[in-house]
Amino acid sequence: MSDTQSDGRRPVFAAERRQRILELVRANGAVSLRELAQAVHSSEVTVRRDLRALESEGLLNRHHGGATLPGELSREAGYAHKVSLEAAEKGAIADLAGALVEDGDAIVIGPGTTTQEFARRLTRHAELAVVTNSLLVAQVLAGSPRIEVMLTGGTLRGPILALVGSAAEQSLAGLRVRRAFISGNGLTAERGLSTPNMQVAGVDRALAAAAEEVVVLADHTKVGVDTMVQTVPPDRIDHLVTDDAAPRDVLDDLSARGVRLHVAQF
Repeated sequence: MSDTQSDGRRPVFAAERRQRILELVRANGAVSLRELAQAVHSSEVTVRRDLRALESEGLLNRHHGGATLPGELSREAGYAHKVSLEAAEKGAIADLAGALVEDGDAIVIGPGTTTQEFARRLTRHAELAVVTNSLLVAQVLAGSPRIEVMLTGGTLRGPILALVGSAAEQSLAGLRVRRAFISGNGLTAERGLSTPNMQVAGVDRALAAAAEEVVVLADHTKVGVDTMVQTVPPDRIDHLVTDDAAPRDVLDDLSARGVRLHVAQF
C-alpha cells in the first residue's frame, strides 16, 4: 500500500510512513495530527488510519488531536518542550483571551506556556490585580508598574516553573476574583480539564475555586485529550479559548454543556 504524491515525490509506503510517525511521536512525546500529516506528506485521513494501526500494536496512544506515547497519560511535559509547540496558535489564543480582561479586574492565572503568552497581553492594562503560582507569568508582569502581582507560596515544580503543594493551595483560600485563566494537559467534554500531576491539579482546582468564572486556554493539541487527574469539571468551565484546528466534535460537545467558545482563526 502506498500514497502517490501529487508534487512528483516518490510514493511513500505505509510501513515507511508509520515508522516515521512512530519516530516523531517517540522524539516529541506528543504530536498533533496536522503536524504528523505535514511531516509524512500525507492526508490527515491516511495518518489517522496509520495511528489506528500503530495503536492496535500498542506502540502509541491515539486521541482526537494526534498521538502520544503509551504512558503519556501520566507524563508531564517540561517547559523547554512545551515552549516550542504550536507557538502561532498559542499567540492567537492569548490575543483572544486578552479581550476577556478589563482595567481594574482581579484575576488568577495558572502555569503554562499559553498562559505566559496571555500574560504578555496584559501589560497594557491599568490597575490589574493578578494572583499566580507561575514564575513565568510573574516574570512577564514584573515590569508593569500598574499591575499588582501576588505570587502564591509553595514548592517549586521545576518542569513547569510553578509553585505547588499545600502552601500554594492555602494562599488561594478565601480569595474571590473575577476570572481564573488556566491551562492543562488535556480537555474533554466528559471530564473537563486534566493534568498528569496531582500536586499541579490541586493548585489548579484552588485557582478555579477562587474565581467567579473559569477560562480555559488550550490549543488544539490539548482538546480531546484526557490525562490522569481531573482539575476542572466541564460544568465549571465558563469559557474555552482555543484555535480552529481543535476537533469540532469535542467543541460541539463542550458548547452543548454551556461552555462559551472563543476560537482563533488562521
